[in-house]
Formats: sequence, structure tokens, C-alpha cells
Amino acid sequence: MITLYGFGPAFGLPDPSPFVTKAETLLKMASVPYRAVTGNLRKAPKGKLPYIDDDGAVIADSTLIRWHLETKYGLALDKDLDDARRAVAWAFEKMIEEHLYWAFLHARWVDDANFDRGARQFFGAVPAPMRGLVIAMVRRSVRRDLHAQGMSRHSPEDMLRIGTRSIDAVADHLGDKPFFMGDQPTSVDATVFPFMAGALCRQFITPLRTAAERRPNLAAYVARMAQRYFPDYPELTGGATS
Repeated sequence: MITLYGFGPAFGLPDPSPFVTKAETLLKMASVPYRAVTGNLRKAPKGKLPYIDDDGAVIADSTLIRWHLETKYGLALDKDLDDARRAVAWAFEKMIEEHLYWAFLHARWVDDANFDRGARQFFGAVPAPMRGLVIAMVRRSVRRDLHAQGMSRHSPEDMLRIGTRSIDAVADHLGDKPFFMGDQPTSVDATVFPFMAGALCRQFITPLRTAAERRPNLAAYVARMAQRYFPDYPELTGGATS
């Protein structure tokens, strides 16, 4: 059985990390037996979650996990896509993961109110005398990453414009299709679903959430995907229309 290492459910989501939820969605799409357990960042092979252990083969990074499932288990979600549509799917996947992600990260970790609503809970196991110092160190590291990537160099207004443009692009391409590329789920849905679920998460109050809520097809899509792959999460399935 495959073991998936993540952070564990939080905020009404299968995992607060969309990358962990992406990996779990892919495992469900592949219909392979797996178990999800809480991982340890210090023991993770690349210092990040998710990673999987498949009979001794350790695969880190959600995209590499997908390729492993395609190679070993015959996962062929994109078999009906031509080259042009595969290219579109890949471009959207990387826009979401390598660009929009940073806008969400800033909203959750830099904004004090949202940090208190969410990420602060991750530090409950840290001994009280050290907790404040550890939190400050981790948030400083996040700010450093955001600055290095470039997102936090923008004004809050420009970050919102950038994030909203990407959310609108996702909603516009989805349109009234059941899934992102058509009538059946493809590999890009494993990325679009957790990120849009996170964007709509009621735990956080951000302009990006407002932007996502203005596009009702996103909530319907999240609910549709959750009904299929995560039916035990009523916060996600509640808006399903089919």
C-alpha cells in the first residue's frame, strides 16, 4: 500500500496544502490503495510535503507523484487530450502552482488576521516558551521566500489584481464544462480542484476569496470534484449542482 505523507485535514479541507490534496486526488483518480498519514518536514526528502512511499520507492513532489502513478499504475487521465489541449492544461497547472499559489500564501501567512485564523494553529505542539520565537522565525522565512519569488515586492493592490486575473482565467476556461478540460476529469483537475477549494475556504477572509466567490462556476466545480473524490467533506460538497 502507498503511504502519502501530508499535514492532515484542516479548515474543512482534506489538507491545508493544495499540493498534498493534489497528490491525494491523483491517488484517488488512479484507484490505488493508499493511506494518508501526518508527515514530518524535517524527515521529508526535499524538506517539503507531500511525498509518498510506494513499497520503498520514495517520491517527493506532487508532479513527480503523478508521473510515478502514470508509469507504474497506468494512470492515463489525459489520453483523450490532443497535444494542444495537453499544453493548455500544463500551462494552467503551472500558472496556478507557480504564480497564484504565492498570492494565496501571502494572504494566509503575512496578513496577521488570517494567520491567526489559520497557520497559527499549526504551532500548537511547540512548547509555549518557544512558540512565539518559532512562529516569528517561520513567518520570517515565508516572507523571505515571497520576496525572493517576487510576489511580495508588489503593493497589496497589485497582488490582488494579479491573483484575481489568474482566478478569472481559471473560471473563464472552465466555463460551464463539468471538468476543467471537458466532460471527464483529467490530470489538471487534480491541481485546479484543491487550489480553488482553498480560494473559497471560509476559514480565511481575503479579497482573493471574494474574487473566487464572484465566479459561481468555481464553487459548483469544487463541489462536483469533492462529491466524486472527497464526499466526506460537506464544506466542499455542499454547492454541488450535479
